[in-house]
Amino acid sequence: MEQLKHECGVAMIRLLKPLEYYEEKYGTWMYGLNKLYLLMEKQHNRGQEGAGLACVKLEANPGEEYMFRERAIGSGAITEIFGTVHNHFKELTKEQLHDADYAKRVLPFASEVYMGHLRYSTTGKSGISYVHPFLRRNNWRVKNLALCGNFNLTNVDEIFARITAIGQHPRKYADTYIMLEQVGHRLDREVERLFNQAEAEGLTGMDITHYIEEQIDLANVLRTSSREWDGGYVMCGLTGSGESFAIRDPWGIRTAFWYQDDEIAVLASERPVIQTALNVPAASIKELQPGQALFISKSGKFRTVQINKPHEVRPCSFERIYFSRGSDADIYKERKQLGKKLVPNILKVIGNDVDHTVFSFIPNTAEVAFYGMLQGLDEYLNEEKVRQIAALGHTPGHNELERILSRRIRSEKVAIKDIKLRTFIAEGNSRDDLAAHVYDITYGSLVPEVDNLVIIDDSIVRGTTLRQSIIGILDRLSPKQIVIVSSSPQVRYPDYYGIDMSKMSEFIAFKAAIELLKEREMRDVIAAAYRKSKEQAALPKEQMVNYVKDIYAPFTDEEISAKMVELLTPKGTKAKVRIVYQPLEGLREACPHHPGDWYFSGDYPTPGGVKLLNKAFIDYIEQVYQF
Repeated sequence: MEQLKHECGVAMIRLLKPLEYYEEKYGTWMYGLNKLYLLMEKQHNRGQEGAGLACVKLEANPGEEYMFRERAIGSGAITEIFGTVHNHFKELTKEQLHDADYAKRVLPFASEVYMGHLRYSTTGKSGISYVHPFLRRNNWRVKNLALCGNFNLTNVDEIFARITAIGQHPRKYADTYIMLEQVGHRLDREVERLFNQAEAEGLTGMDITHYIEEQIDLANVLRTSSREWDGGYVMCGLTGSGESFAIRDPWGIRTAFWYQDDEIAVLASERPVIQTALNVPAASIKELQPGQALFISKSGKFRTVQINKPHEVRPCSFERIYFSRGSDADIYKERKQLGKKLVPNILKVIGNDVDHTVFSFIPNTAEVAFYGMLQGLDEYLNEEKVRQIAALGHTPGHNELERILSRRIRSEKVAIKDIKLRTFIAEGNSRDDLAAHVYDITYGSLVPEVDNLVIIDDSIVRGTTLRQSIIGILDRLSPKQIVIVSSSPQVRYPDYYGIDMSKMSEFIAFKAAIELLKEREMRDVIAAAYRKSKEQAALPKEQMVNYVKDIYAPFTDEEISAKMVELLTPKGTKAKVRIVYQPLEGLREACPHHPGDWYFSGDYPTPGGVKLLNKAFIDYIEQVYQF
């Protein structure tokens, strides 16, 4: 219903054979370039604001360009950047187009090492200068660095202060630029160390260059540059000499997967995109482990190294609920489980009246959870049928059996998003009227005044679309009751590791809890939470406590959901409206290997998350109240 901004996406490719090999076997030396396009397009959901690619030629001579980059902004950025790349080839003869040696010597983007990025801004900063990959240029080939990532750091201010204190001058106050400077600085130091070592061994000229490129160890670079990073990240990089790497945060918040055979090595943010692009089984794809880095040397040597000691591992549960593609075998099962686990709470709300209830879903990302919900409902109904038959006390006749066995769970495609409609008017009643028509409904899909309508979504965060569009348009069907179901728990806390949810005012659960405290004359709870948060503002982040939990503590999930209904139901709505959320325990049972649930539980994986939450809560209170 209300699209969350997705995580960014990354893709890396290293061809392990000469370009001539791919021309002979696959009919094109563009094999790597084409696979990069597939990996990026299959992760298109992760980048609606921009995309970019970078590549390195391994055999360029001095005076020849060896590092190329192309970037674009907008939802069509992938098509644009690859269109621009292929424009370099459109004037070629057929012979030239299939001459791998000519491509290596002459053509841009005819490379063995590729890196791609899909951007979703989590900083509010936009424009081509913020689109990855970022480049750090130098006359020494090995000192050139291209960097891209799926990440968000919580301690940019601390790192910025530290690197400027030693004389560095980042071009922009943005986490990617700062990380680029950090990694680049340590890369410079590593090159200088090897330079001195080569000179001590009596080498001169290009022999020093070759020595450095053969001996450089990027593990040293990443150990010294990444140890201060507090946040979730998968950071990928290329050097001008052809070294490539990817590193994952030690909490395992962000994910990355890799595959290698004798022809190619690949890394991407999601497992199924590698399966699809390379037609390989899931079992052959490995997950980059928390704190681990993957390295591929100029010579093609592949290795993984533990760079940072793993902390308490907390992979992002929203990856499973929403962000990653549902075509992943494990994610598909987990999303079905999320829907299935909601069945007892749904039955409670509708009074077990499945005969007079229609079930549906919005948006399409909730479809898999919808199938799980239907499976759970079918199992419930089958148990009911068995009980009914057993309760007859005699051998049932044909009509009796038919009456019992013909009961079905009723599912319909009730709401359809009109993707052509754009709410281009900025404010006022006209915009509200347009927003109310973003969804179409299927008239006649339920019996007016008789049937309940249950709609499942994957998450309800702000509730804006519910209030402006969904509830009003569904009410036109005249259901007896509208039940909005979320396959994820109540989102109560900001995220600082990649999702664009950073302010307390964005969460309808928080607004509901505040309203309940005010209604019940419990403003002292708000004041106390603010006072304790304010008192710890100067403490080291490692000592900070999440006092926002105190805001929710007096109430049950059901009480907060009921208050949400009051806040979100438009005036004039005829049907009774209910909201049902996934219990936190249900999420943990459905996704047992991804316990990163801080936006639901408030249990942040890193100290920086608690620090930023503390600031967000203080800012909210000081803007709204006077304490």
